[in-house]
Amino acid sequence: MDRDLAADLAFGLELAKVADGISLPYYDQRSFNLDWKANRTEVTEADRETESAISAQVLAQRPSDGLFGEEHGLVGNTGSPWRWIIDPIDGTSNFVRGIPVWATLIALTHVEHGPVVGVVSAPALTRRWWAASGLGAFADGRECHVSTVGQLDEAQICVTYSSGWDEAGLTGDLVALQRGAYRARGFGDFWQHMLVAEGAIDLAIDAIGLAPYDLAAVMVVVEEAGGTFTDRHGERTYLNDSAVSSNGLLHHHIAGLG
Repeated sequence: MDRDLAADLAFGLELAKVADGISLPYYDQRSFNLDWKANRTEVTEADRETESAISAQVLAQRPSDGLFGEEHGLVGNTGSPWRWIIDPIDGTSNFVRGIPVWATLIALTHVEHGPVVGVVSAPALTRRWWAASGLGAFADGRECHVSTVGQLDEAQICVTYSSGWDEAGLTGDLVALQRGAYRARGFGDFWQHMLVAEGAIDLAIDAIGLAPYDLAAVMVVVEEAGGTFTDRHGERTYLNDSAVSSNGLLHHHIAGLG
């Protein structure tokens, strides 16, 4: 791979610092206007301004790359095999309600290799995670690793319910899986996958109805921490509408969810 991923990771961390400088004051001061998108999800000027600032930096410092963001779509070099994928605020519903579980997700992807750099910055939690292919995963500067729990009845798992599970006829299976675990919690959004990467949660099953900007950055962190990241069918991808992360030892328990 003809790319300096360490330099790209450093750039991603710079982008996260820029993003935090825009989003956190909006959150702390509760000074934003709330709008609704066509899909009935919330959006604020904090989302739009954060993505615009990241885009401006990418266009200026990585002009040969493309960028795809949740709010403004595809910009930059649309024909490049290298593309930054941005979710300016993952967890906007939490953001607008004053819940600190939200983050800016920044990933660099390659058309053949998939996500290779990931940064997850959650300033209201004062937490940040990052990783790059072959360089390990880090939580607030400390290298992190998935757990070694191998039995479901000893595992802490996280399940994020959505209506998509009802439509797939699998809500009962999710409930059964939770009942079989030692403990089940619902942390949601990016956080559940970062907890897997840290070894605090052993298996995390996300909602159905996701997009690449929800998944690309967290995929890199989980995998570099030694974990497994797939969709609910077991395919290793960030392009489908579901996501499961685990320590690898428990991933077979999602077999009935495909």
